[in-house]
Amino acid sequence: VNPIDEAICQHNKFDISGYQKLDEVPYDFIRKRLSILFKKENTHLIITKGSLKTILDVCSSVETGSGKTIDIAQQRQKLQQQAEELGSKGFRVLGVAYRNFDTDHFSKNDEVNMTFLGYLTLYDPPKAGIADTLKELQLLGVTPKMITGDSRAVAMSIIQQVGLPEPKVLTGAELQQLNDEALMHRVQETNVFAEVEPNQKERIIIALKKAGNVVGYLGDGINDASALHAADVGISVDSAVDVAKEAADIVLMQKDLNVLVLGVKEGRITFANTLKYVFMATSANFGGMFSMAGASLFLPFLPLLPKQILLNNLLTDLPEMTIATDRVDKELVSKPHRMDINFIRKFMLVFGMLSAVFDYLTFGALLLLLHAQPVQFRTGWFLESVISSALVVLVVRSRESIRKSKPGKYLVRATLASVVVTLIIPYTPLAGLLGFQALPLGFVLVLMAIVALYVIAAEGVKRVFYNWVKF
Repeated sequence: VNPIDEAICQHNKFDISGYQKLDEVPYDFIRKRLSILFKKENTHLIITKGSLKTILDVCSSVETGSGKTIDIAQQRQKLQQQAEELGSKGFRVLGVAYRNFDTDHFSKNDEVNMTFLGYLTLYDPPKAGIADTLKELQLLGVTPKMITGDSRAVAMSIIQQVGLPEPKVLTGAELQQLNDEALMHRVQETNVFAEVEPNQKERIIIALKKAGNVVGYLGDGINDASALHAADVGISVDSAVDVAKEAADIVLMQKDLNVLVLGVKEGRITFANTLKYVFMATSANFGGMFSMAGASLFLPFLPLLPKQILLNNLLTDLPEMTIATDRVDKELVSKPHRMDINFIRKFMLVFGMLSAVFDYLTFGALLLLLHAQPVQFRTGWFLESVISSALVVLVVRSRESIRKSKPGKYLVRATLASVVVTLIIPYTPLAGLLGFQALPLGFVLVLMAIVALYVIAAEGVKRVFYNWVKF
């Protein structure tokens, strides 16, 4: 049973005993009506319900309250005016008509010369709290738009109830007159699409995407399936028809639209933390590659052994594995952002080269100041490389200073663990196995001074970088 029929049956407990259904012409989006042929005793009747316009189009007469029939032309304007008034109050208005028939089968061609019987008025109020949800979405930079098959009057009433300001309406008939290029411009300024057909919903979504928007679509009916499939994110509900749920990317299990707000926030947190990992991984790898390649040109020995490189990667990845749990700055949640390859490239070059500069400073200190032997050199660069990479994560994870943007507790713990393990390794029995050697205190102090300078420099470069490159 569809929701409309279910609502009718619940409103009035009709006694349909003695009525026999003989045939049916189902609803379709062209006719926009449904007809049933039934019989009671020796009487055959076709009952048709659907959108008021399409019902009036197949009627030749109107039945008055007294049971008399008059010509439809005398009442058509009055009927449409009454429907408009009901629609302005938020009621969805359907028309009902009938005609006598004399056989047990019929077709849509028999939907002619019918008698208009009256209205079916249905009211589907907005969900509780939807006005607050829409306001929150707007504060997050999300632009809500309403797409409905209901009349313009009903759509305007709903919009007023949910508090969307200055509605700009485009109807299905007006949309039909626009080519794809014109529609792409109109959808940007329109926030209410009324009297639209299912294929027009999909066309609206495609036009919004072509205009450069990331589009989410929420729907639960069979006529929403194509739009759900076309959207970047199709969202349905657990009570939706199966076709809609299959076409959706996300199915909401709760009947609380505030879940959408939470979903947007959580998605942006995930996206922001993903970008952090990309920034850190690309800049660290670029800087390490540049340092390793350069050192290989002038050193008579390998800067790091293969097993030391693997251990370096493991220890520097430890803090980065906790990025998913890191805190995210409010501005990254309050506004939408996109993956910007050009920005990532600039970040990689700037901070990768900064890392390489301090690697070369370490090389100079180890060779010229401390006169390190090959094993001492590898141990010293390993300490500087891992500790600086771990600590700089705390700096570059946010465009704000570390004093204003506090890192998550798991990131802090993982960073400290990485630093402690790195400092301990050269003084354990594993040192010989890994090709390391215990360093004198003077070596360690010089290396830690370089690390401290690197962290301070990274904080300063970050401030200049974000003033230079907008994200």
